[in-house]
Amino acid sequence: MAELYFRYGAMNSGKSSLILQVAHNYEEKKMNILLMKPMVDSKGDDMIVSRIGLQRKVDHLIDIDEDLYQFIKDYNDIKEIKAVLVDEAQFLEEEQVDQLLKVVTKLDIPVICYGLRVDFLQNGFKGSNRLLLLSHRLEEMKTVCRCGRKAMDNARVVNGEYVFEGDQLAIDGQLDISYESLCHHCYLEEKEKYLQRIKERGKVKVKEKSL
Repeated sequence: MAELYFRYGAMNSGKSSLILQVAHNYEEKKMNILLMKPMVDSKGDDMIVSRIGLQRKVDHLIDIDEDLYQFIKDYNDIKEIKAVLVDEAQFLEEEQVDQLLKVVTKLDIPVICYGLRVDFLQNGFKGSNRLLLLSHRLEEMKTVCRCGRKAMDNARVVNGEYVFEGDQLAIDGQLDISYESLCHHCYLEEKEKYLQRIKERGKVKVKEKSL
């Protein structure tokens, strides 16, 4: 019986590399797959790009209001597939995760999702939260922090500085935005430094106004 998988990890834990490897493994055995990612993830446009240089064009970009069950059912009727692979699954809508579970249950096609568990503020994503509740199998992909501890947080860096406020969606590599995988200890350390910087900058503004 097919199952819904959620393979999650912090940034730079090898998710994109693994999904491309899994796609290759299926196709090497002459099995068709459907490779998808949410359209909102504009990094690489319609490509999945890994840190180690692997890349591949997706078969389909997922729109925010798309019915994934119906799309996959129609796709499978034309070209029988043995697995559905979804990158950046944290950006899925909750209803779309429900639709993927329906694919697994009614069409008996395994669905393997890859994505982040938490954002840069340690809050959950809609897609990830639903996957954590519904998936048959949860698999953590591990990476290490700069200090050697297990990295679990995704710190946002803007113009070379760690920031701890802003919109949840800000794509890596755009507008001088990047991310670093940190352990809880280093994440808290950088957050405390950030709050101190904000406090000091506020004092400077008050001083300027008083002159």
